[in-house]
Amino acid sequence: MKLSALLATAFVATLSFTSVSTAQAQFTPKRPLEIAVHAGPGSGNDVFARALITVIDKNKLSPVRIQVANKPGGGSTTAAAYLASKAGNENTLGVFTNIWITDPLVSAEATNPLTSMTPVALVIREPGLIAVKADSPYKTLQDFIDAAKAAPGKLSQSGGSVLARENVLRQLLMGATGADWQFISFPSGGERLSALLGGHVNMMIVEPGEATSQVRSGAMRVIAAVADKRLPGFPDVPTLQEAGFNIPNLPQIRGIVAPPGTPKEVVAYYSDMIRKATETQEWKDYVAENGFEPAFTTPEETLKFITEYTEQLRGILEKAGIKLVAR
Repeated sequence: MKLSALLATAFVATLSFTSVSTAQAQFTPKRPLEIAVHAGPGSGNDVFARALITVIDKNKLSPVRIQVANKPGGGSTTAAAYLASKAGNENTLGVFTNIWITDPLVSAEATNPLTSMTPVALVIREPGLIAVKADSPYKTLQDFIDAAKAAPGKLSQSGGSVLARENVLRQLLMGATGADWQFISFPSGGERLSALLGGHVNMMIVEPGEATSQVRSGAMRVIAAVADKRLPGFPDVPTLQEAGFNIPNLPQIRGIVAPPGTPKEVVAYYSDMIRKATETQEWKDYVAENGFEPAFTTPEETLKFITEYTEQLRGILEKAGIKLVAR
């Protein structure tokens, strides 16, 4: 065979290989996309997922329909197990929060840690506000701490799971001050709020969006912010550090993961879709209205964050005396 023919043959072969490689590297979903959340309709995760889907739909960022799959039970355990059962699936994602990290650290039943999933994106951070009833005698967080020290175990705080941010922060505050108060768990945010406004508990940690309406109505007083800096909607409320409490600010995070073993091109596609959604005005308005902080990260950055935050929370739980599961 002449050299020119050999070169021509090699060129055609190279083109064919490149075409196949390019085709394999490209991914577009062909079937409906499912986003699993670990709580029921109306929960924070459910609302977050549906808000994200609405923005994606409105801006035509997905060629397929996206639906929420509510998988409540055992904190994050049921949803994480569901996502693990979809290993390698290209049409399933999940919403993760702090509890996806803490559950596997303390529960033997939670056998699918967040680190076993495929990171897609961190999307938002949610600052917290420490609030009391408007007619409470506690004008500052120090007032509440002093009262809790004077009457150990008499005051109480409403919250969700004992592994949720609000109880971890309680443990940190009690450890730093020597104060002691009860944590009463309620299954829904509405019940936690009702317990405070009804005078059945003395304090709670709420999201800025939830606190705004209650403060405006005169039902609630905010005494400290769980944030790195003062929040725009609450400029007169000091951060924990400004109030004199040198403990870590634990953000409530919400992000997206894929099942274990999800191909890189699939992850890249969904990461780009979410990035585009977070850059829309509709999403920016949603974040601002709820007092959230935008926090989009790439899959690589998300993996780094999850790894580091897991170790931070492990250390905090150990320091609080919570028994961890050996794995």
